Amino acid sequence: MPLLKLTTSVVLGEKERKEILPALSRLVAECTGKPEAYVMVVLAPAAMMMAGKAGPAAFVDFRAIGGLSGKKNQEISARVCSFLSASLGIPAERVYIAFTDVSAGNWGWNGDTF
Repeated sequence: MPLLKLTTSVVLGEKERKEILPALSRLVAECTGKPEAYVMVVLAPAAMMMAGKAGPAAFVDFRAIGGLSGKKNQEISARVCSFLSASLGIPAERVYIAFTDVSAGNWGWNGDTF
């Protein structure tokens, strides 16, 4: 049920994608305390401009059913930015993260909702 969608201007090869996706999946599970069996991670390339400049940047869409709060979101933001800086060379000031706490009835899975 937690979803992390990473949209980035950093061009990634197949090897990098295969390393980043499972690492982000583990990070989401750790941050939310939810089983990794329910985590989805999406990686999407995009042309991006931030602060009027091209260069490495990322937009992260982080959604979950419960478990998000101001304090928790700060923790997740710090961990995601640190990860993106270390693994992709994206400075934290070039990362936006949108947090959405979705109600169980508004999240579909397996032909039903949570």
